[in-house]
Amino acid sequence: MSEKKTKTSNFFNSNLTTTLSISLVLFLVGLITILMLLGKQMSNFVKENISFSIVLHENISSTEIANINDLLKPADYVKSYNYISKEKAIKELAEELGEDPADFLGYNPLNASIEVKTNADYANAESLAKIKKQISSLSGVKEVVYQKDMIDLVNKNLQTLSLLLLGAAALLLFISIGLINNTIRLQIYSKRFTINTMKLVGATAWFIRKPFLGKSLMNGIVASILASICLGGLIYYVQFYHFPMLNLFAPQTALIIVGTIFFLGIVISLLSSLAAIGRYLRYKTNDLYYI
Repeated sequence: MSEKKTKTSNFFNSNLTTTLSISLVLFLVGLITILMLLGKQMSNFVKENISFSIVLHENISSTEIANINDLLKPADYVKSYNYISKEKAIKELAEELGEDPADFLGYNPLNASIEVKTNADYANAESLAKIKKQISSLSGVKEVVYQKDMIDLVNKNLQTLSLLLLGAAALLLFISIGLINNTIRLQIYSKRFTINTMKLVGATAWFIRKPFLGKSLMNGIVASILASICLGGLIYYVQFYHFPMLNLFAPQTALIIVGTIFFLGIVISLLSSLAAIGRYLRYKTNDLYYI
């Protein structure tokens, strides 16, 4: 009875250790996924704050303004736009300069304009050049102004940052896969003589693999659940107490994170078990003492 309890305890401890080890690695995988999603969100946030100005003629008519509005409202490249009157423009400039230019010029030198913020996919010099050409052809438009050098610099920096994040994610993912693989191989290593005994009594390869794969599948699922719960708690704490502007609890974002954890947890566990069992099936009895 004591020996049976010892075996049961060892089995439980072995599975618990394996499951916790995998869940910690999957937690790391989840952090990698969050890092990539945050990088994408940050990139979109920066790009969608890039804007261009449509400077209007002094004597623009209401019909011409309506035509411009009809073009901008359904346009795919428009995130939002805002009409700025001559009076509002001079007031904002006076606040920036600390004095009103109209006081010493004797007139308001500014024109009314429309400030347009672009969607992230169109926040690049090539797209903005095409947009400028289209809008400039409209009656009542004096010019379209945007800072090409600044836009090129922003996109270059964001591209560099994206490559760095991708490299870091790839490295961490490679390490994570290696850690899960080694954890499962160590667990199966302790069962190598059991595998050999089953082979000697005539058990088929599939019959030997089946209980190990079932155990690996269960470990992968439980570890994925634990990792998802821990990540959910971390995301809740970070988002609601420190960075409420983040959108990590959006259904699509949560699905990507949890889906990645479960996919890797189950697939890597099963593949690692298959590889480890296959290795010990090829060994002869005497060889098992020297590995």
